[in-house]
Amino acid sequence: MAAWQTGWTKWKWVLFFLAPSLLGLSVFIVLPILSSFTLAFQDWNLLSPPEFIGLQNFEELAADPAFWSALRTTLLFIILYIPSVFILALGLAVLLNQKLRGVLVVRTTTFLPVVASWVVVSLMWKWIFNPQYGLINPPLNALGIETPGWLFTPDSALVAIVITSVWKDLGYIAVMYLGGLQAINDTLYEAARIDGATPRQQFFRITVPLLTPTMFFVLIILLINSFQVFDQVWLMPMRDSAADRQVEVLVTEVVKNAFSYNRMGYASAMSWVLFVLIFAITFVQLRLQKRWVHYESE
Repeated sequence: MAAWQTGWTKWKWVLFFLAPSLLGLSVFIVLPILSSFTLAFQDWNLLSPPEFIGLQNFEELAADPAFWSALRTTLLFIILYIPSVFILALGLAVLLNQKLRGVLVVRTTTFLPVVASWVVVSLMWKWIFNPQYGLINPPLNALGIETPGWLFTPDSALVAIVITSVWKDLGYIAVMYLGGLQAINDTLYEAARIDGATPRQQFFRITVPLLTPTMFFVLIILLINSFQVFDQVWLMPMRDSAADRQVEVLVTEVVKNAFSYNRMGYASAMSWVLFVLIFAITFVQLRLQKRWVHYESE
């Protein structure tokens, strides 16, 4: 049998076993992506057939104050959320990496919010932030601190959403850091101690540089997830309040335009703008990683 026939027989079996996965990938991922791209250049209200309108959706998007307001809120969420969870998760991972009694219980407890549904977490924190019978305001009032309306006003609602997001994602990011910490060779710390390095010097001269690959991965994951924030923004603000009307992010604008206003083409255009933003930021991060990411083999 010729070599090409043997190779073709091999690839036929490979394609045969991959066909179910490729079929699912094509039907549920590739086809919807291509459909949304074509819809971005059309006007479709779900009732009449789609009508090609060229770049009108993108032109309207550039002049839409609701879009720019949602983009500003999304960026503000990112500015508040990412540094908080990035630093707190690192501190938690350092603590969990210590050989302390009961550390396994702490590890399990910190990961429990990660596996909880965002709907459950959002409703639970919505109750905690309730100004009348929640758990946040009474201790603050006892200390003489004036408490905000939390989920009734835009600024305080965004802070509450950030606190909730950090609480839920802290354990997940900490586990990533913990894996990176445990991959660092202990002999490096032993050599540093012999040379008289303090724990602080060991942390900043050994731990942080060798943890930068994990930090890089964490930063990419956090940025992508932050741009797609939706559940807590949709569920937590009190209905018909100023926060409910004004705290909008990009994904909530996409959902509202698609399913509340029946503007599928406009929502698709907004989705592709969001995709381009995420892609551009991720590309810049990949280009800049050589400047600050260090690997042990280097």
